[in-house]
Amino acid sequence: MGSNRTFAQFELDRGGLDRQDGAMPRQLRMEYEGAIYHVLSRGDRKKAIFLDDVDRQDFLKTLAEACQKTGFEVHAYCLMKNHFHLVVETPQANLVAGMRWLLSAYTIRLNHRHKLCGHVFSGRYKALVVEGSGDGYLRTVCDYTHLNPVRAKILPASSRLLEYPWSSFGYYLADPKHRPRWMRVDRLLGEHGLTGDTAATRREFETRMETRRSGEGDAAQWKGLRRGWCLGSREFKEGLLKRIRGQIGPNHSAALRRESEQAKGEAIIAQELKRLGWRESDLEQRPKNDAGKIGLARRLRQETTWPIEPIAQRLRMGHRNTLRNLLYETSKTNKPKG
Repeated sequence: MGSNRTFAQFELDRGGLDRQDGAMPRQLRMEYEGAIYHVLSRGDRKKAIFLDDVDRQDFLKTLAEACQKTGFEVHAYCLMKNHFHLVVETPQANLVAGMRWLLSAYTIRLNHRHKLCGHVFSGRYKALVVEGSGDGYLRTVCDYTHLNPVRAKILPASSRLLEYPWSSFGYYLADPKHRPRWMRVDRLLGEHGLTGDTAATRREFETRMETRRSGEGDAAQWKGLRRGWCLGSREFKEGLLKRIRGQIGPNHSAALRRESEQAKGEAIIAQELKRLGWRESDLEQRPKNDAGKIGLARRLRQETTWPIEPIAQRLRMGHRNTLRNLLYETSKTNKPKG
């Protein structure tokens, strides 16, 4: 999946139940056909969302219904006590509608069964957009999901991953006739370099994952997945940012705002280089006071929120004070008289 996808829509969504508590930055939901997401939703105030195993069974039943209604394809899931992980693909560009139904339906059913009332989930779910190009990004989020019981230390070292009953890992080891229709295993197996849905393939997948669990002590390996809004190549991310330009507000996540503004500035630089007939190397070779560089710096100051120091560094214009003085002097020169 490349960055030239046709995007159906970009929607602001609070993740199911309408909350106004301001607990999390608003999410800009990027919806397009074939999009893949790592979805994480926690209990309200981090309380339990599953009170017993019947609740977990009921959630999976509700997930199956959501998939039937929306066409969702699930690559991985893991149910924990106060949150769940879900790696889902949306052939119909309908993440928001599907998640809204899933979270609302489960909330109603849980409250009815336990004679409770009120919110079950926190106001907003996190949906990390994942590149599905075969470069290992889908494998990263699925492995992260399946290994969650290991990180949480609720699965003893002597136990197989298969022994945790509330993740999709068991379906990867099961014969196809024992899997639900909404559970898709071929893409993840392919990213592990495994072809064919055979008993030998399934045994090899388990062996690899059991070996993989030994590295779960290194939290740094998951940093980008936990804190980011997108997991993919630079080209994939730039494609997303290009399409959401102008839709990012102060209430969205700092990472999304920062990367969106960075992409906007780089687009301006590319436009000006083309207009001037320059190459990237001209920024290095031309003097600090070159009129074209000063004009480009002025446009970045006027049209983006880039601080002056990064502009000076990016355009090879020396110290920020040098650029500040150049902009000041040229503004006086170009000021209309009269």
